Amino acid sequence: MVTAVRSLLFMLLFYVGSVGFVLAAMLFGWVAPTAVQRIATAWSRFHRGCARWLLGQKVVVEGELPQGPYLYIVKHESMFETIDMLCLFDRPAIGAKRELFDIPFWGGIARRYGLIPIERTAGASALRTLRAAAKTATAEGRAICLFPEGTRVPHGERPPLKAGFAGLYSLLRLPVVPIAIDSGRVSPRGRFLKRSGVITYKVGEMIPPGLDRKDAEARVHAAINALNP
Repeated sequence: MVTAVRSLLFMLLFYVGSVGFVLAAMLFGWVAPTAVQRIATAWSRFHRGCARWLLGQKVVVEGELPQGPYLYIVKHESMFETIDMLCLFDRPAIGAKRELFDIPFWGGIARRYGLIPIERTAGASALRTLRAAAKTATAEGRAICLFPEGTRVPHGERPPLKAGFAGLYSLLRLPVVPIAIDSGRVSPRGRFLKRSGVITYKVGEMIPPGLDRKDAEARVHAAINALNP
């Protein structure tokens, strides 16, 4: 019962509160596009606060998290980390499914913020678009964040990486920082009930650019699944 009440309060406060952030981004985005990034960061902090004080979810980072224009490859288990990336990094450029950019209002905000559209079936042209967007972000000193599994994965599952990681790794030639997360234990995909507990980010060993594709993929796959049983 306590979990259900907490989950309901979280849903009400977070989603109602999010409307205010969306409206602010729409309003100020036309006047000062950089304001969208500040508003998005405030929204991420609001989300983490709701998770902490309403759901009882505490965030812990194991390992040193370097800041800067690296390629961060992150395990994807729930909606939590897609929003929380803005708490971990300064204005990160996050890879998002291309169809999300077509959502009215939200799509325009995503473009002004500088999210990177990912078209999973468009082949070489999609990689060129992805590389151009990533190059722009790194030139601004922003981190690139990618969820290489392509969708949220239940905790404990270890699917292979999508081809997008290898393409971006080869094109950008940036050091890779793999990050494991176990958010699916307390906030499972598609579940209303969200439990209290600790959400852990585990930072893996940095992977240098220029490795053989199989070697790079194997290292990343092992590192992002470090918190899986």
